[in-house]
Amino acid sequence: MQSEVPVDDVVAPLRARLDAFPYRTVATRVGTVGYRCAGITSEAHDAHDAHVPVVMLHGIGSGAASWVAQLDASGLDVALYAWDAPGYGETSNVAEAEPHAEAYADALEAWLDALGLDRVALVGHSLGAIMATKFASRAPQRVRGLFLCSPANGYGKADPEARASKRDSRLAMLDKLGPDGMARERSDNLVAPDAADLPRAWVKWNMARVLPAGYRQATHLLSNGDVAGELAQYVSALAGPVAVAVGAVDGITPPAACETIARVAGVPLQIIEGAGHASYIETPDMLNAALGAWLDRVAAGER
Repeated sequence: MQSEVPVDDVVAPLRARLDAFPYRTVATRVGTVGYRCAGITSEAHDAHDAHVPVVMLHGIGSGAASWVAQLDASGLDVALYAWDAPGYGETSNVAEAEPHAEAYADALEAWLDALGLDRVALVGHSLGAIMATKFASRAPQRVRGLFLCSPANGYGKADPEARASKRDSRLAMLDKLGPDGMARERSDNLVAPDAADLPRAWVKWNMARVLPAGYRQATHLLSNGDVAGELAQYVSALAGPVAVAVGAVDGITPPAACETIARVAGVPLQIIEGAGHASYIETPDMLNAALGAWLDRVAAGER
């Protein structure tokens, strides 16, 4: 961040907006899940509302709070749920020290069951795309559509040495810097070079709040993930529409990498101009418009 104003002061407007969506927890069969939600009432906390519930899964250096610009978007007239993934916020860790996507899909399934959400539309950002596509591939009847934003494909099909190198370098960074240090030294990589102070600080603020144990497990998930393979299975099930979007200047999951995933889905890659990896924070109006168009397809029952 270019400004010398403390990060907490810069993000104050977004934290005030976030207060409208109080943090909740629910006990599931595999542990506790923390989350935020919008667009629901106490009577309609299930899938029987007129609109399909939309579930948003964050990336490795983020959390439920990152989705504030979607939670309070006036144009998204749906029930929105943003979880803290296992090992983030108040959500229980998965049991395995070096987990695969199956463990996170189990946690997602248990959370949806605890909330009474039978069929949902899934939005996965970065690492969240690994969780989303794994769940969608094994339970396509429960997923009415997939929106993958700057999806991280994972290294599950990579050469073993490359997988180990990617994993170990990220774990070494965590050990050396800790969450505060990663936020200070790495968060700027997630936004466009000319990103404004507010989105830049919001990315930093959220990254500083990751928990080392959860981040460590998520690093193994990234090492073991295979979005393209899981997505192919979901697409073959003809369960619902898929959209893939990426920031034009995303340096983490660049457009060329996301184009490969879009081809698996058989859809055009949507480029979010002016955005880096965190388009849902940097350019929320543009990302929300793309979400709205995809949700129209979901509501229409497209395949």
